[in-house]
Amino acid sequence: MLSITTDTLRFGSFAVIFVVLALAEHFFPRRPLSVSKSQRWFVNLSIVALDNLLVRMLIPLAPIALAERARIEGWGLFNLFGLTGWQELVASILFLDLVIYLQHRLFHRVPLLWRLHRVHHTDLDLDVTTGTRFHPLEILLSLGVKMGAVLALGASPLAVLLFEVLLNATSMFSHADLRIPLKMDRLLRMIVVTPDMHRVHHSVYPVETDSNFGFNVPWWDRLLGTYRAQPRDGHDKMLIGLREFRDQAQLGIWQLLTLPFAPYRSRRND
Repeated sequence: MLSITTDTLRFGSFAVIFVVLALAEHFFPRRPLSVSKSQRWFVNLSIVALDNLLVRMLIPLAPIALAERARIEGWGLFNLFGLTGWQELVASILFLDLVIYLQHRLFHRVPLLWRLHRVHHTDLDLDVTTGTRFHPLEILLSLGVKMGAVLALGASPLAVLLFEVLLNATSMFSHADLRIPLKMDRLLRMIVVTPDMHRVHHSVYPVETDSNFGFNVPWWDRLLGTYRAQPRDGHDKMLIGLREFRDQAQLGIWQLLTLPFAPYRSRRND
């Protein structure tokens, strides 16, 4: 019953948020497209389907099941100190978000991990589907990191479920090709990562790519010195993606799946 309820909630929230953002992008686009949207969507959504199939086959509901086990056994920091209720929910979500932020920085710093993560950065345009475009091996590694964090914290099953739903929602929102009025964006990015804030992270300039790592809240970037307010070329003229991957015809499903194993060229620091 827990599996059915959790799957329904996760998929239902994903579907609703995806449709709402896709419609919003259609009516209020931020930038003109540089490549075929149908091509990109086919590739991105195919990778999403493969990721979900792989995770469901290997370790379905692992973080939530682990959280329940930790609760029963009394494992983890919050269980040790008896932190419960809304305090535990808020603390768990914030700490898990910090872990994902640090993991994201690590995937940019370690060459072997960057091989996997650059699949996400090869997208030549940004929209709601980019927020789900990750190599299956990166998904599995990220899942392992989250499981370790859940066990160490002793996060409750409800907190883990809410975090997963929130992470999916904010990842799609922050990658959306959505025009938000400047004044509203300034206010929103005080509490959540906005599309304009995260778009900087997808610049071809490595110094911009290595900024704005947050998914849910912008506070870690601001506190830890990785926040960059705007791209140097402006949002309308900035180039999205990686310099070495500029041809959509060479970014098909098979090419992206095998990309981590292709010859690697170090990034420049310009």
